[in-house]
Amino acid sequence: MTTATTVTLDVRDGVGTIRLDRPPMNALDIAIQDRLRELADEVGRRDDVRAVILYGGEKVFAAGADIKEMQRMDHAGMVVRARALQESFTAVARIPKPVVAAVTGYALGGGCELALCADFRIAADNAKLGQPEILLGLIPGAGGTQRLARLIGPSRAKDLIFTGRQVRADEALALGLVDRVVPAAEVYEQAHAWAAALAKGPALALRAAKECVDAGLETDVETGLTIERNWFAGLFATEDREIGMRSFVEDGPGKAVFR
Repeated sequence: MTTATTVTLDVRDGVGTIRLDRPPMNALDIAIQDRLRELADEVGRRDDVRAVILYGGEKVFAAGADIKEMQRMDHAGMVVRARALQESFTAVARIPKPVVAAVTGYALGGGCELALCADFRIAADNAKLGQPEILLGLIPGAGGTQRLARLIGPSRAKDLIFTGRQVRADEALALGLVDRVVPAAEVYEQAHAWAAALAKGPALALRAAKECVDAGLETDVETGLTIERNWFAGLFATEDREIGMRSFVEDGPGKAVFR
């Protein structure tokens, strides 16, 4: 186990859980932001981590930034800090492995933006999500204006960002902001099941699939197809491809055991 005062990393069965641990609301201060970047880099490098969970505990995912800390900053200070903030969240979004957010309670502001960095979001039935920065005279600054619009569409994103309103789990599911809603007591268990299943999959193919989808969203279709084609051909040089095809031919689909 790797520990810090506000964030921990626990690795079990190929799944690394990045746990926010700053009671009572997991406010995302500078220390947490920097630690998230460090842990994102670490899980990306570690061979024993094949999938990742973002988790804030049983009661709350993250209720947003540390407003008191932000209030003390002036324009010059935030010009410098804003880049580091975005880079921390981008490091999470670029973890080259499957990432699931297990969302309990509040995921607001930076908490919602952190959940947006995951590939899949499982929310508790009591979860509330939103981007309330407009109520402070601000806008989302950790990727919310970009990732939210790409996920749920620009008009729906503008509604949440312009109004600052919170949405309950059922509306978040209807909007596409979360992918599954489960009883609060089952959130982490189901997130771990999702991650553990993918941890048994072909690591390089999963990495390729994630990069193709994410990079393709940032460019035109022809460039995206080129990215896909290069990864597709490149995977023919991997042991996982040999294992997967041999297993399919000899035993049928879905029975391969990847190393």
